[in-house]
Amino acid sequence: MGKQTPLFDLHVAAGAKIVDFAGWDMPIHYGSQLEEHHQVRRDAGMFDVSHMLPVDVSGAGAQAYLTKLLANNVGKLTLPGKALYSCMLQEDGGVVDDLITYFFAPDDYRIVVNAGTADKDIAWMRTQAAKMGANVTIESRRDLAMIAVQGPNARTKAWAALPGSQAASEDLKPFQAAKWSGAFGEIMVCRTGYTGEDGFELIVPAAHAAEIWKALEAAGVKPIGLGARDTLRLEAGMNLYGSDMDETKNPLESGLAWTVDLTEGRDFIGRAALEAYDKSRQLVGLLLEDRGVLRGHMRVVTPHGEGETTSGSFAPSMNASIAFARVPAAVQLGDTVEVDIRGKLLKARVTKLSFVRNGKVLA
Repeated sequence: MGKQTPLFDLHVAAGAKIVDFAGWDMPIHYGSQLEEHHQVRRDAGMFDVSHMLPVDVSGAGAQAYLTKLLANNVGKLTLPGKALYSCMLQEDGGVVDDLITYFFAPDDYRIVVNAGTADKDIAWMRTQAAKMGANVTIESRRDLAMIAVQGPNARTKAWAALPGSQAASEDLKPFQAAKWSGAFGEIMVCRTGYTGEDGFELIVPAAHAAEIWKALEAAGVKPIGLGARDTLRLEAGMNLYGSDMDETKNPLESGLAWTVDLTEGRDFIGRAALEAYDKSRQLVGLLLEDRGVLRGHMRVVTPHGEGETTSGSFAPSMNASIAFARVPAAVQLGDTVEVDIRGKLLKARVTKLSFVRNGKVLA
């Protein structure tokens, strides 16, 4: 038996199919993964993401510490609640994890890390703090749970479920957060997500997570499993740690160059390796033009050399099969390549990584 979130019993009661995910017993679907995918694209759905870990970084040295720790620049954060997506790198440029950092003050940050890397991340963060002699406190917050409410109607339905939340969060722009206290204690409302749709990620007291889940369900937000979460994030062009990047890959070959801040004079762990990287590989999107289904770890044949798919699936919003692929840098958008599917080379068109956003097909 794996670890269980505070919402586990509700998933079982709802008839969810439970699978192991990064050592946690998590719902993969509640009946139909396809219906759950469309529910989020067309209305509103909620995900239990309490297996992910909020980490509070505080102290007089917090800003200087995070400036050195992360490839993106927390110095750009000046508005309380503003969020920043970044990778945390090894010295060789490999990705320890990708994460979101929320700024509240120069001595007060909250970072959300991935479930499968949480223990490793905490150890890495503390080791680096010790090396730097940083005046920081790094606190794991397993007393908190996380619920992602996503879809075109997600915010409206979340406001209906949580009286008083609208006033606290109505003015939030994407990638902003606010803390609000109500009947369920302090809730951090984050206008972020992993689906390509609008909505909130709610960081809530674990003791009240079940009540909040039930209130959201009563407001018409349907439970969604991790299966649909994966097809939604793939359509939206969002990387998955362990598939699209890991400790052996750097952000520049993983479609994440936009998250790296190379401002002159700012040093961070892994910067020298990124500056020395020959930019020989890139991450692109693939849209399969022949009949079949793309998956991860399939050989990609191009006129400039071979590559490999990193993530792939059927895309319900497009009624087609899509993938991310790491290919030679000379491959261009619009090129036709071939993917080896069970010994047959099938044609695929090279696209941007974002296939669907806010319900619109882009590829």
